[in-house]
Amino acid sequence: MNASQEYLPTASNSITVRVHIDNRPGMLAKVTSAIGEEGGNIGAIDIVRAEQEELTRDITINTRSDEHARSIVDALRSIQGVSVVNTSDRTFLLHLGGKLEVASKTPLRTRDQLSMAYTPGVARVCEALHETPNDAHRLTIKSNTVAVVSDGTAVLGLGDIGAEAAIPVMEGKAQLLKEFAGVNGFPVCLDTTDVDEIVETVCRIAPVFGGINLEDIAAPRCFEVEERLRERLDIPVFHDDQHGTAVVTVAALLNALAIVDKSLSEISVVMSGIGAAGTAVTEMLLQMGVEDIVGVDSSGPVTAERSDLNAAKKQYVEMTDPDADGETLSDLLEGADVFIGLSAPDILEVADLERMARDPIVFAMANPRPEIMPEVAYPHVAVMATGRSDYPNQINNVLCFPGLFKGALSCHTAAITDEMKIAAAKAIADTIAPENLTADYIVPSVFDQEVVKQVAKAVSETAHQQGVARKRT
Repeated sequence: MNASQEYLPTASNSITVRVHIDNRPGMLAKVTSAIGEEGGNIGAIDIVRAEQEELTRDITINTRSDEHARSIVDALRSIQGVSVVNTSDRTFLLHLGGKLEVASKTPLRTRDQLSMAYTPGVARVCEALHETPNDAHRLTIKSNTVAVVSDGTAVLGLGDIGAEAAIPVMEGKAQLLKEFAGVNGFPVCLDTTDVDEIVETVCRIAPVFGGINLEDIAAPRCFEVEERLRERLDIPVFHDDQHGTAVVTVAALLNALAIVDKSLSEISVVMSGIGAAGTAVTEMLLQMGVEDIVGVDSSGPVTAERSDLNAAKKQYVEMTDPDADGETLSDLLEGADVFIGLSAPDILEVADLERMARDPIVFAMANPRPEIMPEVAYPHVAVMATGRSDYPNQINNVLCFPGLFKGALSCHTAAITDEMKIAAAKAIADTIAPENLTADYIVPSVFDQEVVKQVAKAVSETAHQQGVARKRT
């Protein structure tokens, strides 16, 4: 089986094929059979035009890849009595012209409206802000707007693809903020990988924004960028690849532990992948009471005995103080309660799972292919989660960042604290009532409208409790 055959057809690789089909019995069946034989999933068949001799139809097909889509179209072309008019990639169509636009909140249909929104009336508002700058939260877009900032060096699983190629992802992030939380997001893709230039640029544009969401900046540079921005800005700075992943992972783990009747303080965790996300997950678990965490990278356990560790991994060793008994990932899984993977595909085997403690929990979050495929792992684990949407228990950052920013903006907090992140994780977990928890339902749906509400409430309440909220409820 080749790599393309291992993935199921999905809407993310869907096409719409317009075909002319001879108008005689059995022709549509030939078309659908050809698509099925090639492994495509038909989503819809629409008649565009019906004539006595010929029917024009649009057929929507989910495929596995561009190559798979081409093979389906070639199969259709080979049918006598069928001609392919054109083929449209539905994902590219969705992105035509971008996914965002700027819309006016107030109508400008009269001279009075124009004079208040712009000159001369706007000058009065400018003067008021000059005297009281903090009123920008009340009188400008700043109150509900987040900059989604990236340098394009760690985009999805694509890596360093540059600023322009990163724009669709940052647009998508902004779209999620708007759709799920009503928060304005704007993509800011920077044509530099220099830490000083990134920090200076973000600081210079910060007056327009109420928060900064850092995205897809490679480690270890992302750590310094976030730290320096947090020191210099008085608005929340949040690197979602780190902390959003940590929040949702912890939320999932809280519910998974409830299912297997284990506590945070008693479990042993093996963390595979010590990048930005893996480090943030580890920090959060330690803050919440986990005492036994061992990190693993491509060279083995991340311990003080290693002489090849960079500065970030040396800090990781100091943070975890691991007691690593073994030289490989398989060795470390002996008796472990939890495996969390943010690393590489297919690094786990069934034998590794069988070495783990009773009722093992496996979060295999490498994308698009996890550390072990769920169908392979299911018979050997108590709870399984991935980062994919086509399996149960998707650990998805969209469960965190829309509600988190909504809550932070609503109370004008200057920062996102550790306590606020922990509150967000608990809020996500608590969205599922205890009686509804099952092994394949430990995280709520990203479309559950209660998630944003509960996360925003928890973040805002925690900010007030800590005395960092600058707006009273």
